[in-house]
Amino acid sequence: MSGGGDEAVLHVRELRKAYAVGGGTFEALKGVSFDVHPGEMVALMGPSGSGKSTLMNVLGLLDRPTEGRYRLGGRDVADLTENERAEARNERVGFVFQAFHLLPRVSLLENVALGMVYAGVPAAVRRERARILLERVGLGDKAQSQPNNISGGQKQRAAVARALAMDPDLLLADEPTGNLDSQTGHEIMALFHRLNAEGSTVMIVTHEHDIARQTERTLHLLDGELHDDERHAPTLPDAVRARLEAPDAAPQGGVAA
Repeated sequence: MSGGGDEAVLHVRELRKAYAVGGGTFEALKGVSFDVHPGEMVALMGPSGSGKSTLMNVLGLLDRPTEGRYRLGGRDVADLTENERAEARNERVGFVFQAFHLLPRVSLLENVALGMVYAGVPAAVRRERARILLERVGLGDKAQSQPNNISGGQKQRAAVARALAMDPDLLLADEPTGNLDSQTGHEIMALFHRLNAEGSTVMIVTHEHDIARQTERTLHLLDGELHDDERHAPTLPDAVRARLEAPDAAPQGGVAA
């Protein structure tokens, strides 16, 4: 489902989001505008209360803006019905969450294939694609394992494979290393870098400056406004660079104590 050409994957103009609070209104987003183009790797940062989570929910079609324009993969999403939004969310946005959100009692293969079930992909096709995606993230030998029997790093790799199942326009990762120890976090960031080098458009929502510095661009939110749009050369930790130079290295690590 990935978009092609130079058209922006995300086209955001004057997005506003207001909530009724008590007898008044709280404006979580105050006219945010930016574009993200195919193949970019972008960090979204901001302190608690900055509007970061609200913006992520709007971009991921989990919530609607109060005002403004949002085009995802060239498609204006403002007038989509709830069913159309659910379809677009499943096919155009690949979510990776801090808490993994894998179904604990089914295999990794079935977890990865789940989104394809909703999209009506034939069983044989979705199983083969899920197998290929698990191999792509270094879990080809874990296809029949259940999430409860693997490490935190392997769970996050499986979650990334699931996010890629429908070839989305955007890979949207919310604090993807937050539940991992530092070594495993480096492995997951190396995976994102490899996917980005292969053409995936990646947005990482993070509060960690060392994660943001690994991207080529950082969007800083403050009090519901885009405070800064900083473009910079990525700075990769030695551990991440080492993983990229040894792409076939076996995954290690787990959930931080």
